[in-house]
Amino acid sequence: MPSWKLVTGLFIGFIGSLVAVAGIGYAMVSVPNVADTAKAQNNVFYWSDGSEMVATGGETNRQIVNLSQIPKAMQFAVVSQENKTFYTDSGIDPKGIARAVFNMARGGETQGGSTITQQYVKNARLDDQSQTITRKFKEIFISIKVGATVSKDEIMKGYLNSAYYGRNAYGIQAAARAYFNKDSVELNPGECAFLAAMLKGATYYDPAGATSIDPAATPEANSKRALRQMQNTLDKMVQYHHLDAATRAKYTTLPNVKNPRSNTQLAGQVGYLVDLAKAYLINNTNITANDLQRGGYSIYTTFDKKKVNELEASVKNVQKANIKPKERPKTDTHVQFGGASVDPTTGAIKAIYGGEDATKHFTNNADVTGAQVGSTFKPFVLAAAMKWGVRDKSLGPEQAQDERTQVSPKSLYSGQNKLKIKEYDGSFWKNDKGEEWLQTNDGNESYGSPPKYQIDLREAMRESVNSAYVQLGMDVGLDKVKEAATDAGLKDNSLAGTSYPSFSIGISDPSAIRMAGAYATFAASGQQREPFSVTKVTSQDGTVYTHTDQPHDAFTPKVADNVTDVLKTVVDKGTGTAAQLPGRQVAGKTGTTDGNKSAWFVGYTPQLSTSITMFRYNDDESEKNRTFLEMYGTGGQKKIHGASFPAEIWHDYMAEALKGEPAKDFPTPEPIGEVINDVPSASPVPTPSQTLTSPSPSPSPSETLTSPSPSASQSCKFGWQCTNTGGTDTGGTDGGVTSSPTATDTSGTGNNRGNGNGGLFGGPAG
Repeated sequence: MPSWKLVTGLFIGFIGSLVAVAGIGYAMVSVPNVADTAKAQNNVFYWSDGSEMVATGGETNRQIVNLSQIPKAMQFAVVSQENKTFYTDSGIDPKGIARAVFNMARGGETQGGSTITQQYVKNARLDDQSQTITRKFKEIFISIKVGATVSKDEIMKGYLNSAYYGRNAYGIQAAARAYFNKDSVELNPGECAFLAAMLKGATYYDPAGATSIDPAATPEANSKRALRQMQNTLDKMVQYHHLDAATRAKYTTLPNVKNPRSNTQLAGQVGYLVDLAKAYLINNTNITANDLQRGGYSIYTTFDKKKVNELEASVKNVQKANIKPKERPKTDTHVQFGGASVDPTTGAIKAIYGGEDATKHFTNNADVTGAQVGSTFKPFVLAAAMKWGVRDKSLGPEQAQDERTQVSPKSLYSGQNKLKIKEYDGSFWKNDKGEEWLQTNDGNESYGSPPKYQIDLREAMRESVNSAYVQLGMDVGLDKVKEAATDAGLKDNSLAGTSYPSFSIGISDPSAIRMAGAYATFAASGQQREPFSVTKVTSQDGTVYTHTDQPHDAFTPKVADNVTDVLKTVVDKGTGTAAQLPGRQVAGKTGTTDGNKSAWFVGYTPQLSTSITMFRYNDDESEKNRTFLEMYGTGGQKKIHGASFPAEIWHDYMAEALKGEPAKDFPTPEPIGEVINDVPSASPVPTPSQTLTSPSPSPSPSETLTSPSPSASQSCKFGWQCTNTGGTDTGGTDGGVTSSPTATDTSGTGNNRGNGNGGLFGGPAG
């Protein structure tokens, strides 16, 4: 056993060593000078061809001011909210330091300073932001020296002049200009409390929002957070006797915040492109927002300058020719467009249209806007039905794939307007109040012939029939429809709940970028690639990021190519004919939402997938209870459909974007699934005076439609339901009924031959 003298000696030696190390560390560090540090560099963004787009992101948006130019309210706001003992403490928080050291020892991230002095030291040392224990201890020694040798007023001045307030504003003077276009000395207590909230992270507190970085950072959500934080700061200022209650009572709402952009280099579409690239890096690489603020990066984007300009020109041409807010103020004000173009073979975002001007309209309309996508969602319903199949009515709601029946585009569904929607098992759907669902079609029009109103899924897509696809979604299961949408590339948080049948007809609000990317999955025969905007990033350290292609199979080629084949019909002879490109195969879908509050066209060729959205929404942040506005009468049209202005913009852009590129055809799809719902239930035999007409499905020219073959035990109710081995369904519908054919008639001629229409499945007229 060691003696007590040895133990005591070792202990004293250990303590002495620590004191010596601390003394050396204290002596080696110097007090930082804000004027000499935190000098950010620019980031240079490049177009896809390697030419420079813009140098931005590291502008020296800083002007150091004296403490006399910083209102007392600003000083007290940060003290009340962040460090109430600032004027009496030593500049460090021992408990906070212990927590940080313990966290780092366990391998966790380093933590920021917990006192204003420590935060000032951290802000003033942007030249060294490495996440290391060495850096952390160095900051502690600097904080101790600053606390011991620098006055509290100088520390406060240094902190408020070095802090980052968002909007590329370093320091209180730059922040006052960025948010209120005034000098810092003119800030009132409410504005000071607001700017104190920005110090918590402008991504989630700037009322302008930052959805490109995080979809949760919407203008509305950020405004609520900022107001709540601002009010909390004002309350604490009163509590700590830094503000009187009467003055505090004047500031109960957010101050009037200015447009967030001031850099004219970011005008037009460039600001949206830069935001998109920065958000991609923050969300998908090890490059942080702080790294980008410091700058020094060369960022090579996927954006094709020619295509960006062509998309913007296509929007502005249609807008100028049709949208007349001065002539039609009730219908043509607040009209907005958005768009995105994605390469299906790589996932690269080639172009976007974010709005009129990034320095005037700061919400990127190519990103999340809240505009519902309407019937452009129907292809995901069809994909789910082809991948998973409809459920067996005799089994429970959860069914394996081999218990289901894959559907064919030839499958028949009701196109009746105000169709009463059923559960997959045949019972009528009811909500929690016991109410049934009657699904209407656009224009309250029924499709198909009474009484069954049957049409096949191809025609239902071609004419955008809601009732057919809502019922198909119920038969497949809305959970599988949602799965198909996310498999294609839509974000789960952009999709509505699956509690209502209308989920299948686009009550969700994915972004234009995501819709273009999801349709690109069909264009790529089922291979899904995440849309991306940056190919490579370099710095003085070399290449720090390179994009790698990581496709995965969302659907089999059979499923994806059949969806494409159906969507070709929409453009060839359906609601999307305005998008036809002579000499090129085009697949696409129109979309219009309930209340005519948004309209879409999403379409693709094998080389390019593009989505266009149109809606009305007031940009004025000061307006309370903003909402999407109806578009009845907008542009002089009775109602805005995806087939109108969105399809026109899509056509004009794609014609230019693909100019000079060889036309490519989509793969020929393999036959898929079974024809379901093709045998109507028994109905009363009509009198001879009645005239029955068969539905008129519109297959593509390459299709060969055949009638089903009932078993020997089945009764032959109509001529076109029988197996006519001696002919080709020459027994027409009317003739078959009035002549009462039997299953033994195999000639296809004889007495059962009537004067009816052609057989439903392709036979000539009787």
